[in-house]
Amino acid sequence: MSSDRPAPEGVDPTKPNAARIYNYLLGGKDNYEADRIVAQRMLSIAPDNRTLATFSRAFLTGSAKMAAEAGIRQFVDIGSGIPTSPSVYETITAIDPAARLASIDYDPVVFAHTNAMFSDLPGVTPMLGDFRDPDDIIERLPAEAGIDLSEPIAILLVGVLHFVLEDERPGEVMTRFHEVMAPGSYVAFTHGATESDETWVQQTVTDTVGSTAQFVFRSRADVATIFKGFDLLDPGVVPVQHWLGDDLPDTRMVVLGGICRKS
Repeated sequence: MSSDRPAPEGVDPTKPNAARIYNYLLGGKDNYEADRIVAQRMLSIAPDNRTLATFSRAFLTGSAKMAAEAGIRQFVDIGSGIPTSPSVYETITAIDPAARLASIDYDPVVFAHTNAMFSDLPGVTPMLGDFRDPDDIIERLPAEAGIDLSEPIAILLVGVLHFVLEDERPGEVMTRFHEVMAPGSYVAFTHGATESDETWVQQTVTDTVGSTAQFVFRSRADVATIFKGFDLLDPGVVPVQHWLGDDLPDTRMVVLGGICRKS
């Protein structure tokens, strides 16, 4: 008999969901049996996926902390997924309780979970929105989340860009965000790399083609091109492990991480 908690309104726990699978890989509790079955299949093929998920999450909170320590008080987490502790919100409000966070995801499942978890917390606004539609996000940020675009912000794009296909023009989307971001703003991002294990790349592309989670791998140079106009901080576009420490293991799938700034 399952001990899963009741699903939020609008959430179907019988259908696996990418955000909840990631939540399971991180050791979270906001997932259901259908999600765990899929996650276990993934781990049977590439056991280090759980390690990689942990690295990616550490990069997310670490980059948010770095921006907060640099004086940023407004955060826009796009593709935020289901909040897992330590969360971006916990990280930034530990530095300044008045920091503001727009927690944005295009998935109604994530929106339902995020609303349930953040409903009583000040300064955080869950939003339904899609990175591919920057004008919608830009227009809504001030009114819905109290984000003042005349002041520096930090945009967090962790686990997002490798779902944005070439014909969805990720570089043009980032150019649009660059246009409205105040000088001193930051962007932190991750991206699946072509230097990943070839068998894993082929399997992932085959498994996701035609789905809402269709995956695209890009080279370091191609990822850097998406952020044309921003100043990339050292060590540049490198595996996320390199942002976290010198003694962390390689993983079968390589996820690149980078932090850039608008001068």
